[in-house]
Amino acid sequence: MNESQIIERYFELATLADSEPYFAQFTPDAVVEDEGREHHGIDEIRRWRTEVPQVHYDVLSTVESGPGRVATAEISGDFPGSPVNLSYYVETAEDGRISVLRIRV
Repeated sequence: MNESQIIERYFELATLADSEPYFAQFTPDAVVEDEGREHHGIDEIRRWRTEVPQVHYDVLSTVESGPGRVATAEISGDFPGSPVNLSYYVETAEDGRISVLRIRV
């Protein structure tokens, strides 16, 4: 699976009610950065994810960026400022799981 497919899968899994496939796509020591805070490892990523509201993602573009890829997505849902465009920087491990996810405005 290439990085574009991994990013596409990320957004598909982010909208599912069953969260286990979502967490399975991360390495055990993955780092997620969102709203200026870093979350290290699956347990911290789980806690972070429970605080994220249910939203709809519309991926607008993906481009290479150093060792990873950046996806720009329009996020819409029941939150102040909706919709908003965010950048998702993704690095993957050799096994295709996400090792770094940085979400920024």
